Amino acid sequence: MNIIVCIKQVPDTTEIKIDPVKGTLIRDGVPSIMNPDDKGGLELALRMKDQYGAHVTVITMGPAQADVILREAFAMGVDRAILLSDRKFAGADTLATSYALAGAIKTLDYDLIIAGRQAIDGDTAQVGPEMAEHLGLPQVSYVIDAEKTAHGTLIVKKENEDSTQILEVEGKCVLTVLASAFKARYMNVAGIVEAYSKEVEVWGADKIDVDESKLGLKGSPTKVFKSFPKAMKAPGEIHEVSEEEAVEIIVRKLKEKHII
Repeated sequence: MNIIVCIKQVPDTTEIKIDPVKGTLIRDGVPSIMNPDDKGGLELALRMKDQYGAHVTVITMGPAQADVILREAFAMGVDRAILLSDRKFAGADTLATSYALAGAIKTLDYDLIIAGRQAIDGDTAQVGPEMAEHLGLPQVSYVIDAEKTAHGTLIVKKENEDSTQILEVEGKCVLTVLASAFKARYMNVAGIVEAYSKEVEVWGADKIDVDESKLGLKGSPTKVFKSFPKAMKAPGEIHEVSEEEAVEIIVRKLKEKHII
């Protein structure tokens, strides 16, 4: 069983701030991490490796420093790591990103593709499903568990808003995983040492199966004109009054705001 896991290096959003003048993310001094949902997907793949003897390949698209999360994946137990890095990929939105990843995956031998549900820096949850569409594969999103059956299908458990759904999937497919469902394993010392002796393959646009006009900024229909933080609300007022007085206060406030 060959499993491909798509991962992404993201800024730790617990420490992100927005420039009040430019409206852009301030990335200076902000640590980068492996996207949490992707790490959950990686844990699922590694559990399958433990159970079924699967071969796990991780792939990411990004600048040279994304090598760090691929080394982390090696230390966790993956077998192969690929970094898509080329100026032609720069400025890609979710459509161009998913197209490039799909182009790389087409050149690989695989039985299952796993990705995180969404990245914490964009929160679009689009790349995994778009990648499935580029590849013409069925997809299951919001996955919280998956296991292989004796006759080769997958039993996949997905989380819905108020229920859990169990599906049986036949053939190749794409799963997008929730981080909350999987406690990712830690890197061990031996794994960390070995990770830096292994090769991270760096692929440019010429190595993958794509139309270069659909890559990067020129292949991205999404344009971001401005970003800004959510405005802070003024502190509320606390009234310790009877029910009758509370009703009067609510009515007065609604009238002041011309709601009634």
